[in-house]
Amino acid sequence: MLVAAALALGAPAHAEDKPVADRIADTRATLEEAGYQFSLTYIGEGFSDASGGVSNGAVYTGRLDLGTTIDLEKVMGWTGATLHANMYQIHGDGLSRSYVGNLFLVSGVESLPATRLYEFWIEQKLLGGKLSVRVGQQGSDVEFIDSQYDDIFINSALGWPGIVGTILPTGGPSPPLAVPGIRIKANLSDRITAYLALFDGSASPPQGTDDPQILNAHGLNFRVNDPPWWIGQLKYKFEIGESRLPATITGGAWYHMGSFADQRFSADGLSLADPDSSGDTRWLRRDNGIFMVYEQLLARARPDADKGVAFFMRASVSPSDRNLISTYVDGGFPFTGFSETYPDDRFGIAAIYARISDAARALDRDTQIFTGTPYPIRDYEAILEITYQHVVNPNFTMQPMFQYITHPGGGAVDPNDPTQTHRIKDSVVFGLRTILSY
Repeated sequence: MLVAAALALGAPAHAEDKPVADRIADTRATLEEAGYQFSLTYIGEGFSDASGGVSNGAVYTGRLDLGTTIDLEKVMGWTGATLHANMYQIHGDGLSRSYVGNLFLVSGVESLPATRLYEFWIEQKLLGGKLSVRVGQQGSDVEFIDSQYDDIFINSALGWPGIVGTILPTGGPSPPLAVPGIRIKANLSDRITAYLALFDGSASPPQGTDDPQILNAHGLNFRVNDPPWWIGQLKYKFEIGESRLPATITGGAWYHMGSFADQRFSADGLSLADPDSSGDTRWLRRDNGIFMVYEQLLARARPDADKGVAFFMRASVSPSDRNLISTYVDGGFPFTGFSETYPDDRFGIAAIYARISDAARALDRDTQIFTGTPYPIRDYEAILEITYQHVVNPNFTMQPMFQYITHPGGGAVDPNDPTQTHRIKDSVVFGLRTILSY
């Protein structure tokens, strides 16, 4: 009924003579004027593990994202308030899950098939927009530990950093699972912005070994009683050189108030690899991490353009005894505006490095001792991604991609090796992502 009313309100005489695309655009403009914005994005991906990994093969993955943002001031007179909600319909297989066996998923879209609510929040702006408070189910990946230059890349770790996506319960609040929380954003000056958020510490109940995406299949758990997760950061913007190239540096920390499994010792103080140990995990209280983000436009495509060659780098560390990954660094170079024929096309190259923690390495050495075999000692996972994003038209994008994955699983044992003495082989991945948006 809302769309029909908008059609009637915004349609000029003889509107039926207009092309369908123009009529839809008119309807959308009318709805936006009334305070209603709608979005539809479909990402379709075909990826192949051409060499290495656990096994070779190909998959197709798709995700439909339907969203709405409502200006509550226009709709109901609630000054400075906005309502946002979106949902996913996810289908297909995952290359990392089924073939590669790496820690950082080849694609940020990869997840178990489901129809799931993702975000549902209200944001209130105060003090003329200098302060905003967001309450409801939300992700943390867009604002925290993020760079404006990483969105071209496909690997999941180049969105929500791989360290927090691996060590936090259920991966932290990021696709495909958001959690209830409160986020405060304050523009302290034209250059400094502060962020602080309190999230529920888990998107699903801690029940056995079931995947969190199964335990919260439809995104409707709305958990609020788990030990909380705090995260805060300060972002400082500045310019460099006579060309006043924009740059940003961000520093922050997070603190989780839950319990985390010791990476080496059992509850009785013996190594988990020791046959005489109880085999029961020793749990350690609390976890934390510090991080930084640096990003800069290195050169402009044209003197008056914001496009050109850019650089970003992110780094984070966390305690070794309770985390599989203790040190993480990623970074990359996106290139935009280099073609007059295709001014919106982008090219990118990025790399990821994650160090397996000392405690997890020590457990592998213990396994060598107790089994008397050359059991592989995990050390790191590293990924190189090269991608090109071609904008066919404003609504359709094609993006070929290449990834080379070194030491999948951090150098984990190949599950196909009965002797448990060989690592998963380095993986070579090719693929194509398509994005249809409106």
